[in-house]
Amino acid sequence: MKFGIIGVGMIANFHAKAIAAMEGGELHSFYGRRQDAVDEMVAENGGKGFTDLDEFLADPELEIVTIATPSGAHLEPAVAAAKVGKHVICEKPLEVTPERIDQMIAACEEAGVTLSGIFNRRFHPAMDAFKKAVDDGRFGTLAICDAQVKWYRDQAYYDSGAWRGTWALDGGGALMNQSIHLIDQLIYLAGDVAAVSASMSCLAHEGIEVEDTAVAILEFKNGAKGTIQGSTACWKGYPAEVNLSGDKGSAFLADEKFRIWDFQEEAVEDQAVFDNLMLDSEGDGLGASDPSAINFTGHKLNFEDVVTAISAGKEPTVGGKEARRAVSLICAIYESARNGGKRVEL
Repeated sequence: MKFGIIGVGMIANFHAKAIAAMEGGELHSFYGRRQDAVDEMVAENGGKGFTDLDEFLADPELEIVTIATPSGAHLEPAVAAAKVGKHVICEKPLEVTPERIDQMIAACEEAGVTLSGIFNRRFHPAMDAFKKAVDDGRFGTLAICDAQVKWYRDQAYYDSGAWRGTWALDGGGALMNQSIHLIDQLIYLAGDVAAVSASMSCLAHEGIEVEDTAVAILEFKNGAKGTIQGSTACWKGYPAEVNLSGDKGSAFLADEKFRIWDFQEEAVEDQAVFDNLMLDSEGDGLGASDPSAINFTGHKLNFEDVVTAISAGKEPTVGGKEARRAVSLICAIYESARNGGKRVEL
């Protein structure tokens, strides 16, 4: 299937590299508002360039668009693409409020096209092993379920774009922009959250509207308790973790390797985890201090999952409704924090 990318810059370039490496996809075109930026992307990656969105979308060869614009500017191009019959794959967060996401979902459903979010941290062997352990009941009764993102972004990061650190276009700070991947993983593994209480602050950066540090206490629908810690003010940045503990087992995932894999009852797959998926050094973490210091493997697998789903007439792993879950939780955390930590039910 032929892909077009809406947006230019670092994330769009990740999309281009992933599409070039994937099976079942071909990089076809780019859209951006500035001719020089579009020309640069085409020169580096190939394909056709457009500065008119209508012309870009009208290309009859174009089948799937990926959206790599600022977070609060996902709705409009997604709806425009859906209306002309293009499938849509959109960067995280799908949009900055559940209400805007609902409009995207409705537009794609009405047009009969697929909508998928990009949660590239879902697509690696350790997550597969983690999810299987959950589904097999190996944790017993879940007790404590956490997500921890102790990353670092310097002031220059926020100064690099006028949209960064704004509620309208960034949708939030350390939670909505950086921690959303781990929040998605947490609820994918542990289940939906029933209620939250939270606090947030901007502690180490200037000139931004949003939080650079937040904590939340979670009450899961299954009875488990948990926390989310998200920050871009932690020098020098460390691996992001999702940790689940129950009365029969615990697993602590640091980026794409386990720090802890410990269960009362052994399983045949444990040896493969110990051989291939255990953390052998702490390291600095994927993207923990430099957002460009990630690979595009997860994006590639995410895109391949969508193409496979379209071909089979099925919902992709991270369809629109699935991608909405993390945004809904984050917005509830923000609501609680703005109201002095008041308990908010989801």
